[in-house]
Amino acid sequence: MSDLAIWDAGPPPPAPARFNIARYALGQGPEDRVALEIIAHPDAPPERWRVGALGAAIGGTMTGLAARGVAPGDRVLLSVGHSVDFPILFLAAAGMGAVPIPLSTQLTAGEVARISALAGARLRIGSPALPGEAVDLPTARGWRELAPAPFADTCADAPAYMVFTSGTGGAPKGVLHAHRAAWARRMMWADWYGLKPGDRVLHAGAFNWTFTLGTGLIDPWAAGATALIYTGPGDRRVWSEIARRHGPTHFAAVPGIFRQILDADTAKGEAFATVRSALTAGEALPPGLAARWQAATGRPLLSALGMSEVSTYVSDRPDGQRALAQHGRRIAILDDATDRPVTRGVAGRLAVSARDPGLMLGYWRGDGPVLPLSGDWFLTGDRAIMAADGSVTWVGRSDSLLNAQGYRVAPEEVEAVLLSHPSVADALVVDLPVRADLTILAAFVTPTEDVPVAELKSHCAQHLAAYKCPREIRFRSALPRNARGKRDRKALVQTEGWSPP
Repeated sequence: MSDLAIWDAGPPPPAPARFNIARYALGQGPEDRVALEIIAHPDAPPERWRVGALGAAIGGTMTGLAARGVAPGDRVLLSVGHSVDFPILFLAAAGMGAVPIPLSTQLTAGEVARISALAGARLRIGSPALPGEAVDLPTARGWRELAPAPFADTCADAPAYMVFTSGTGGAPKGVLHAHRAAWARRMMWADWYGLKPGDRVLHAGAFNWTFTLGTGLIDPWAAGATALIYTGPGDRRVWSEIARRHGPTHFAAVPGIFRQILDADTAKGEAFATVRSALTAGEALPPGLAARWQAATGRPLLSALGMSEVSTYVSDRPDGQRALAQHGRRIAILDDATDRPVTRGVAGRLAVSARDPGLMLGYWRGDGPVLPLSGDWFLTGDRAIMAADGSVTWVGRSDSLLNAQGYRVAPEEVEAVLLSHPSVADALVVDLPVRADLTILAAFVTPTEDVPVAELKSHCAQHLAAYKCPREIRFRSALPRNARGKRDRKALVQTEGWSPP
């Protein structure tokens, strides 16, 4: 075995040449199979959607979109919240060959307008207050009753959907994926999920989050399993009761949800008796959390590493192996200066092969995607170490992106909003450790005059989605800077953050 930090887990499974993400998602099992159960309350019967009903609703919605002038390749913004409206509209737009763009409903009107302009959106659904072409949800729901249109005969490399993530310069970046991205997710089924027909997958995320879309909906449907989504009010005690009553075989959530369940002392073995494994991604797994979960429930907590640009590609496996590239993936740890593989055991930049079928088509640049590569590699922005056995340990980000509630946030975007306040002279936003297993988005501000914290938080809320707003704001007479005069986030975290006693 080479001592270079390269892992080649064999060739990826080739996608069919003609491939459509919506047809693929609905193509498994009989039409009367229950594909989705929406749980509004643990005690209430779930709202059940069968494959046939979903297919009819999606087909009719494709007819409605076409009647509004949407054509293959057009971008369609979806700001529809946590309901079945989202998967129906998403798969209808992709199924007809258009490009759906899911948006968080927490985004402000200004943020949505900027994304709409950047994407060149043809239509917006769920944002009727904005100027331009828009459709409200009652109208979109009415499309479900129309005669269904056939799925477009798309090729595997055709654009299928776009997600926006924060960029290092503070501006949102459009990540454009091909239809083949759904097929590439099959590499996770054996090497992370252990997913098979008849399984029941409970996901704690919202419908319009890409983690939920892939792990919680498309993968279960394509595998002949059932997706379970909770839409009731947030309560850390609810997940154990849902698991007890609805019998999931898999439970997926960000690490923070598992920590909340453990802190509430509801992670009992009997509650999760049907769960073969719990799945977590979206942010770094705090030390000791997997062991706590295993001890409390008797079930493994399997973590995965990924990003919007390529989804998850390194994961813990159901057989107990930890942090390995999935079969079909090719990854490497590259030297900062040369972009050549380092030796195993040395930290460097984590890269994914350009051949990976799950890799995005590129970042949207007005009239098409641009895929930045370094030779045969896509640089993920993560730093990692590959051990002798090929396992990967994440050691941080190469850029300045922060992680807030599972979302990637560019601190420069938040700082720009704070600096637009007339009483702020300087600002620095960081991921601040407040205890061993918890970090929060915090802002350190140098004011020009006395200003209440509440006023600054209100100012942020007017211009930013809630998950981008600092949880804590602290005042400082000056902010640390390095030898080149640049503000020093690392120094600030080291002096202000929690440290072990």
